[in-house]
Amino acid sequence: MELNTLLYLGISLAIVYIVKKVVEKFHIPSVTGYVIIGVIGGVSVLGFFNHELIEKFSIVSDLALSIIAFSIGVELNKNTLSKLGSSIIIIAFFEGFLAFAFVAATFYILEPTKLYRALIFGSIASATAPAATVYVIQQYKAKGPLTSTILGVVGIDDAIALTIYVFASLFAQSILLKTHLSVFKIIATPLYKISLSLIIGAALAFSYVILFKKIRFHDDLLIGLGSVILIGMGVSEMLKISELLTVMTIGSVIVNSDHMLANRSRKAVDSLSPVIIPLFFMYAGARLQVNLIGQVGVLGLFYTLARFLGKLTGASLGATISKAPKTVRKYIGFSLIPQVGVAVALSLAVQKQFGRGAFGQEGIEMAQMAINILLFTTIITEVLGPILTKTTLTKANEINEG
Repeated sequence: MELNTLLYLGISLAIVYIVKKVVEKFHIPSVTGYVIIGVIGGVSVLGFFNHELIEKFSIVSDLALSIIAFSIGVELNKNTLSKLGSSIIIIAFFEGFLAFAFVAATFYILEPTKLYRALIFGSIASATAPAATVYVIQQYKAKGPLTSTILGVVGIDDAIALTIYVFASLFAQSILLKTHLSVFKIIATPLYKISLSLIIGAALAFSYVILFKKIRFHDDLLIGLGSVILIGMGVSEMLKISELLTVMTIGSVIVNSDHMLANRSRKAVDSLSPVIIPLFFMYAGARLQVNLIGQVGVLGLFYTLARFLGKLTGASLGATISKAPKTVRKYIGFSLIPQVGVAVALSLAVQKQFGRGAFGQEGIEMAQMAINILLFTTIITEVLGPILTKTTLTKANEINEG
């Protein structure tokens, strides 16, 4: 007898509760448990969460990413940025760019005739998924300079990764089509996409502040904010710009316009997190196909290692150059490992852009490889990443497990 969607959802929440209680006993971040149980119950092991079901629940991923993006945005208030602003920007630039450089160089050395592939995989590697990192911070109520820096870095990392990807994809297209790029197009396209996300997010945020600044009721705030965030994500998807950057802008503008309203709004959004976020990680784990290791092979392992070294080196270098606090210089790189979400979204963008035949068989093969490598390597980063984040926050004495 086939289970219906509601029954699957109910069972999913029951599994989430059991996993949460089990991992708490072993002092493991909850997100790691959710991803692992998702893999076990997913398409490549038990098959309980099949492809069709995961697609039905794709709205869960959209809602979770919107919650995470808003949570990051409200952390980017002017007081925090005035203390750590320059270091956050410098760290984010170096960790994103060096991850791109390390992976691109590795792929180019392995296959010098396929520069387009090196550029695309390097750009995907530059992304850091905020969801897992933010969830660990929220779970352990971490506070301090390292925590603030992590939130700031992952908050603007999406914009940096998007910029790198737009540049890289333009060069890759030029190489595959054997055409010459316009300098104006190289500069204007990423600036246009980022600016549009910022403008839409700011406009929606100001509208929300004007209409809801005097509202105190939790339910009213949740309805209003939900409307603003979903409109922002919908418009961004329609215009093919960064949904995460749009929602982060909404959160940041609200907190810098009306701090009290931002606090009330964050509490309203947080009421949804215990249900939505765990399901997001479990279903993300369910997508991962363990049997892809045969197809991914050496390239997947090289990608994982090069990305890790790039993130670690870049973050530490950026923290040193910006004269960030000692704990930030020492531990920041280990907290930027997760990649599910933004990186997977970029790999799907590669599939749409290059996998439909417009760039020949080479483009199709690259698109297929992007999906396979990202699905395989994500399980590594989503299991180890949250554990490393918790460890670094503990060593920096910013964990509050009570």
